[in-house]
Amino acid sequence: MLDYAGLEALAAVVREGSFERAAHKLHVTPSAVSQRIKQLEERVGQVLVLRGQPCTGTDAGRRLCLHVEQVALLENDLRRKNPELIPEGQSALPSLKLAVNADSLSTWFMDAMAAFTQDSNELLDISIDDQDHTAQRLKQGEVMAAVTATGSAITGCNTWPLGGMRYVAVASPAFVERHFSQGLTPQAIARSPMMCYGRKDSLQDQWLQSLGVDGRRNAARHFLPSNQGYTRALELGMGWGMHPVQMIETELQRSSLVVLLPEQSLYTPLYWCHTRSAQASLQRLTDCVLHAAAAWLEQDAS
Repeated sequence: MLDYAGLEALAAVVREGSFERAAHKLHVTPSAVSQRIKQLEERVGQVLVLRGQPCTGTDAGRRLCLHVEQVALLENDLRRKNPELIPEGQSALPSLKLAVNADSLSTWFMDAMAAFTQDSNELLDISIDDQDHTAQRLKQGEVMAAVTATGSAITGCNTWPLGGMRYVAVASPAFVERHFSQGLTPQAIARSPMMCYGRKDSLQDQWLQSLGVDGRRNAARHFLPSNQGYTRALELGMGWGMHPVQMIETELQRSSLVVLLPEQSLYTPLYWCHTRSAQASLQRLTDCVLHAAAAWLEQDAS
């Protein structure tokens, strides 16, 4: 049987990033945390924590952390149904690690989180990543569930289609006048300064590729990992970029942003995936996610 004192220490170190902060959270000394993890590593026969700044979990360590989170969910569910078995305060509130793309988090996923937490004591720990990469976090055991653009089956996980977000290429009127005076073509767009949310953001390249243009050779790229900052940068004429239509309705109405090629949009399907072993514990969250997605997302790619 696993040593749950050691598992609790492991999860705290990986979550907090250091032995000192983990010790503070657990109300023990750093040496006690170190000893618990050392004993756990000896018991399982492999390294579980990579010591550094910050400390991180190995593949095995992350999966054990995920196991601890699932146990906490089960205990919380048991306490909710039979409070006399696990009195309040005898176990920590469970924290659900989720990976969500920034555009979903800024729109429809907020409704899902609000609905879930309204009648729940579970805590949410959200990691932001590109929708093409959130599935990798799930595969590596870093999170328990994710909003992802990956529709293919993930081993050990359940997947539900959510609908999709439609993106359009936009820029400010001044940017259009400055860069496309000779004509607004895909080739001209590919040569002009581009706004990217982050280095994993490939939406601009995907859109150009759908038009038969390879935009990957364009080195004129700004990287700005902030939804509000990204929109403002577009309005100020720093570059052009892809944006969900729902997030820029106000900017389009006041003409601070214009759609470059109105007939050429990019539809990105989204999916909800979570570890199959936690299906019962995550059912209510899944219901909230599906309900919010149905209200917000486009359900037909045509």
